[in-house]
Amino acid sequence: MNPLVEPAWLAARLQDSNTVILDATLPPVGVTPPVDTHSRYVARHIPGAIFFDIDQHSDHTTSLPHMLPTAEVFAQSMSALGIADSATIVIYEQEGVFSAPRARWMLRTFGAPNVYILNGGLNAWAAAGLPIESGEVHRPAATFHAALNRDAVKDFAQVQRMISEHKQILDARSAARFSGAAPEPRAGISSGHMPGATSVPFTELVEAGRLKSREDLRDLFASKHVDLQQPITTTCGSGVTAAVVALGLEIAGATDVTLYDGSWAEYAQRPEAVIEKG
Repeated sequence: MNPLVEPAWLAARLQDSNTVILDATLPPVGVTPPVDTHSRYVARHIPGAIFFDIDQHSDHTTSLPHMLPTAEVFAQSMSALGIADSATIVIYEQEGVFSAPRARWMLRTFGAPNVYILNGGLNAWAAAGLPIESGEVHRPAATFHAALNRDAVKDFAQVQRMISEHKQILDARSAARFSGAAPEPRAGISSGHMPGATSVPFTELVEAGRLKSREDLRDLFASKHVDLQQPITTTCGSGVTAAVVALGLEIAGATDVTLYDGSWAEYAQRPEAVIEKG
């Protein structure tokens, strides 16, 4: 399955009641005051799109950001939003490539089979001359049966084993945070990286607000000496941009990709974690 769809493909399905469109835009990190992405959605969105708040649909019982909730909680929240697990789900963001892949990863990890990313997001939709609406959109309640695919998610103990076994770990944070030259945005957390990890800043996968082509992604991963035929785990600061790299790997042809949900926000706070710099 190609996870990317083009604006014309989605435009042809706007009247299909089984197609659910989600604006999954998270505010950019480090911008003060924070960008109100929900208000931007209300002002301007693809017709019929509903707002998918990643934070709202994450685990509220932990201090770690954006963690997956339980399957029961996710099923309840998706059903209330009007998202059926059998629906064709198309996710976009208001600009760039940042958080839509995380929303797709959440839905896929809980069992939704048909989840796509709108290539180029809202900007590409508008550039194609397609209609834009304003106002809040609500869908009638649906039924979402959530079942967590535990093979898609790594925890701290599993990552520790991967480090000891010299498995492939790709870090989506900036090169400066990876090396320890720049601070982490979360107070009290050291920058640096896991032993043996490879720096693959998610921004290197993006060009002109879209993911790069399959060929360019394959070339990028090859330049980082990533073996697409071997297991790979992605990580970042909080599990969001790790999903961008995971999506890039999927497009490039990797078949065994997992995501460390706790990512650096968890790893760097664990006293037994080894942090390297440079």
